Amino acid sequence: MVYPDIDSLRCFVAAARQLNFRAAARAVALTPAALGQRIRQLEDQLGARLFHRTTRSIVLTEAGLSLIPVAQDCIDRAGDCVRAARGEIGPTPMDITMGTRHELGLSWVVPQLDTIQRSHPTLTIHLYFGSGADLLLRVRTLEVDCAITSSRLNDPKLDSSRLHPETYLLLGSRALLRKTPLDKPAQAKDHTLLDVSADLPLFRYWRDAPGGGDRLRFSRLNRVGTIAAMRELVLAGKGIAVLPEYLVKPDLKAKKMQVVFPDVAPLSDWFRLIYRTDDPRRSLYESLAATMLKTPLR
Repeated sequence: MVYPDIDSLRCFVAAARQLNFRAAARAVALTPAALGQRIRQLEDQLGARLFHRTTRSIVLTEAGLSLIPVAQDCIDRAGDCVRAARGEIGPTPMDITMGTRHELGLSWVVPQLDTIQRSHPTLTIHLYFGSGADLLLRVRTLEVDCAITSSRLNDPKLDSSRLHPETYLLLGSRALLRKTPLDKPAQAKDHTLLDVSADLPLFRYWRDAPGGGDRLRFSRLNRVGTIAAMRELVLAGKGIAVLPEYLVKPDLKAKKMQVVFPDVAPLSDWFRLIYRTDDPRRSLYESLAATMLKTPLR
């Protein structure tokens, strides 16, 4: 499909208002012949006659009457394009959906929504809560616009801006460890390992760290789906787990949990704001990441 250019639409609107090609030509600074050529080209592009022309009069056809408001709107919007590019009309209101893990969303994202609103006053953020793999899939399929996760990226369609580093600790409740110690690797057989799924996405931060390895053989694995559930079960003495340090700081301070094998420093990761590589709003996401980075994890 060939679209009409703005100058041809301007000629048409002038002619439609004047119903006189000579007067319309003066209004758009063209000769009558040039204006007539523009009108004929426009009619050819649209496949419709816009004027009934005789030697004495010019009358709009039904197609011409229908085109007037749409053509004027196109001209006005083209002017808006110029003003927008020059920064004369300010940022356009925009909605995005941001995905996040449930516990991170409640502890860190929701509390800073007002701060984000002040720094991006024309932006409305809708939230979606999900898990790591689910968040990546929904960004890839455009179901959410961006997502905060520490999941590792191996998808060329996704890009990211770094937020805060995420550090981890291997933990158990103080009550459990007093009752059933875990000071030596052989004692792991007396304990349950908690993780979100069977591939141990959290425990691997300890297992793959220097000094970690496969020396801990737990009696059973309990898959509980979310980090928030893992924390609750650790506090209840139902197992041992690798958890994000930001999430358990209050529990450590209250001496409800303690670190197991503190000589091993688990690997760390990064929270990232994930978005599609081909998303034209990259500069917005980078600005959002810079704003969110000012708020410490909690």
